[in-house]
Amino acid sequence: MNRLKVTESEFQALSKYIYGISGITLPKGKEYLIETRLGQLASEYGCSSYQELLTRSRTEATRALERKIIDAISTNETYFFRDNAPFDLLQHRLLPDIIDRKSKKGGRISLRIWSSASSTGQEIYSTAMILRELGLHKGGYNLQLVATDISDAAIARASYGLYSQFEVTRGLSPARLNRYFTPQGDGYRIHDDIRSMVSFRKQNLLTSLAGLGKFDLILCRNVAIYFTREDRLRLFDNLSRQLEPDGCLLIGSTESLSQEESPFVPKRYLNSTFYQLQGQSPPATPRLNTLRTAHG
Repeated sequence: MNRLKVTESEFQALSKYIYGISGITLPKGKEYLIETRLGQLASEYGCSSYQELLTRSRTEATRALERKIIDAISTNETYFFRDNAPFDLLQHRLLPDIIDRKSKKGGRISLRIWSSASSTGQEIYSTAMILRELGLHKGGYNLQLVATDISDAAIARASYGLYSQFEVTRGLSPARLNRYFTPQGDGYRIHDDIRSMVSFRKQNLLTSLAGLGKFDLILCRNVAIYFTREDRLRLFDNLSRQLEPDGCLLIGSTESLSQEESPFVPKRYLNSTFYQLQGQSPPATPRLNTLRTAHG
């Protein structure tokens, strides 16, 4: 079956429409994304052109097609413990430092972490596994893990926690697969005690985030690359309002923030970079024995 080709005028119209409903920018040269991700939708809806698909989406009262377009375009590659370095940073520096600092205040320690573009859940579940291995799931801690995405389909998949054989072999060690997953059908489902640590919700990062509250850690990795410069500024301004004054932001390994363009300043630990709000002192080296890992 031949792939439906997108014309230049259709690409321009669809790019403008997709930007309006999701904030995702599709510059010239990304025509293949329309053809590979929306071609099947056009066929499913009996549309002979992308213009017909666009018209159908704009006029459909239920907005079901609009949601499917967002799902198709926003779906990005992800896998467990992607890039490794950010998760080593969480495990060996950021989380111990936060817990060490909060423990000095006494009482039960609260920790809020947000995966802001969680896709199908691998990032937030990887974080939850680290929290378990640091012993932070026990009674002395009040953990709140929040994961958001613009795609309804991604949120539904993440919340259910079922992954294919291919997905669990990308980034997961055999030990973690055995410890945190149960075989189900042709795939693996994450254990309920991990799944229950996370709450999922739909969220457009370019709109008001006030309802989410403040976080000690925000992960916004490999997201800003899909936005215009103006929207990147708005994105990081939004995120700054949701970060605790001494909290930390993690972005993608190929991304960077300049102090002229954002309220954040970079901090380094070994080979990793994280960001804090301007005016914050660098975190002190944590007492790593504050945390007792699950491995003893």
